[in-house]
Amino acid sequence: MSGHPEKGQALAREHNVKPENVYNYQNFDRIRENRDVQVVYVVLPNSLHGEYTIRAAQAGKHVLCEKPMEVSSTKCQQMIDACTKANVKLMIGYRIQYEPMNRFMRRLVRERAFGAIKFVESVNGFVLSDPNQWHLKRSLSGSGSLGDLGVYCINTLRFLLGEEPTEIFGQTIRPPADPRFREVDESVIWQMKFPSGVAANCACSFNFYGLKNYRVCAERGNFGMEPGFSYTGLKMQINPAEGEAGRPDIPVIEERNQFAHEIDHMADCVLNNRKPYTPGEEGLQDQRIIEAIFESAANGRVVKMESPSQLDAFRGPPPT
Repeated sequence: MSGHPEKGQALAREHNVKPENVYNYQNFDRIRENRDVQVVYVVLPNSLHGEYTIRAAQAGKHVLCEKPMEVSSTKCQQMIDACTKANVKLMIGYRIQYEPMNRFMRRLVRERAFGAIKFVESVNGFVLSDPNQWHLKRSLSGSGSLGDLGVYCINTLRFLLGEEPTEIFGQTIRPPADPRFREVDESVIWQMKFPSGVAANCACSFNFYGLKNYRVCAERGNFGMEPGFSYTGLKMQINPAEGEAGRPDIPVIEERNQFAHEIDHMADCVLNNRKPYTPGEEGLQDQRIIEAIFESAANGRVVKMESPSQLDAFRGPPPT
């Protein structure tokens, strides 16, 4: 689907798609009539995710939606309800949760390879120089760098720990003289506390260069990824305490297309009628946390959140 007929037809020719199978924003709902379309992948600006997820569901199509899921928890819930009503799958595109190196880091956390986890930190940022970029428009992005970049920090730490935060404290930074940040914040810094006592410190920004990492600090060492969120060039790091025996070897993991992993899982869920590992509920939880960060920043106090007692409370069965 494209708003530009020339681009749409050029892409169709490149991938041997029939010309009549190119849709636009106006005739999108006609996919209902096309049996060859089974899944819609929503990669629009954030504030359009809800509309096109709901329209896809009403057309009887399964949905893979990019994160952040939407710009409010209310809209996220509407997406979940629409897909439930239409009996179609809804999966949120958290590629990190399907990427093998990040999954190995999760294993180190869950198996307590270096003892109990005490502290985690994560930073994600890049310089967004074009003032007309849609990520800087509140009507399209909803939450600026926090929704676009900070969601990686939030979701990855939740994925590693399996826990949900009980306390949130946030601060926002918006330089008054920078025209890029009239509508959204330049940077957001926040802390999270988890039921096990693990503390997290996180930051995201549209105005600092090249940090896309996380680190897990445990009793007998630390480990993480730097970079951890990039499309390519991911690198694992393990630093055991001096004299620590039985250090897990860093496995040789071949770098692959990260989007292929999540799309393969979505296809498996559709073909075998399985619940996605990262369903709509996973995206809704991240949006709740984003809203709590902004609430804390606005009021200058810690925001309390309820945390389910079980691990991985909002995820489906793990990918096979």
